[in-house]
Amino acid sequence: MAQIIQYKGVDIYQKEQVVLRNVTLSAETGQFYYLIGKVGSGKSSLLKTMYAELKAEGNAQVLDYDLASIKEKEIPYLRRQIGIIFQDFQLLTDRSVYDNLLFVLKATDWSNKEAMDKRINEVLNKVGMGTKGYKRPHELSGGEQQRIVIARALLNKPKLILADEPTGNLDPETGKGLVDLLHSICQNEDTAIVMATHNLTLLETHPANVWRIEDNQLTCQLVCTSFNATENCSNTVAEEK
Repeated sequence: MAQIIQYKGVDIYQKEQVVLRNVTLSAETGQFYYLIGKVGSGKSSLLKTMYAELKAEGNAQVLDYDLASIKEKEIPYLRRQIGIIFQDFQLLTDRSVYDNLLFVLKATDWSNKEAMDKRINEVLNKVGMGTKGYKRPHELSGGEQQRIVIARALLNKPKLILADEPTGNLDPETGKGLVDLLHSICQNEDTAIVMATHNLTLLETHPANVWRIEDNQLTCQLVCTSFNATENCSNTVAEEK
């Protein structure tokens, strides 16, 4: 396993306002991390710093990029190594599933038609949607659309996947199936996954590392197999307005 996220004493800002203070955490490939906390506690803001949408000040490293000093021209290259899964899907409604995925590959400098077709079929099969490439998003259920979003996140074989409340709009059974899929991807693809969620039941049914924002503190409970014992860290957190 390789360390791909390292935050030490990081402050996170949104429009000049401090959202989180003194954040310290780390993540390794092949490990799953839940990010939990109340609405407005800063979960989404923390995720956004990891793909350089929000400012992070301090020692913040993701995939060997220094987030405090990253240049604008470097951000697309960072993001190509990160798969992002949104709660609201953000699929292009005017085109098929296949064309949604093709759009991403072309935008990330793929050009070989045979290679693109092969990769699209690979990720669709991986998420159990191999026969749905011709359909448009509105023809799919919420769970199916989220599987397409996961397929999209896998296209460039990311080392890190960030999932912001991916089960928030789904019924419990469908959500459980998606979390099963994400845990499988984490294990089989040696990918680190950070998943923000309000569903605390998942922590019992699908145990993994936990980053918790509560009472102005960020605590990290590490239960991955690379640690011989549970380890805790505590950090000061500013309330998000």
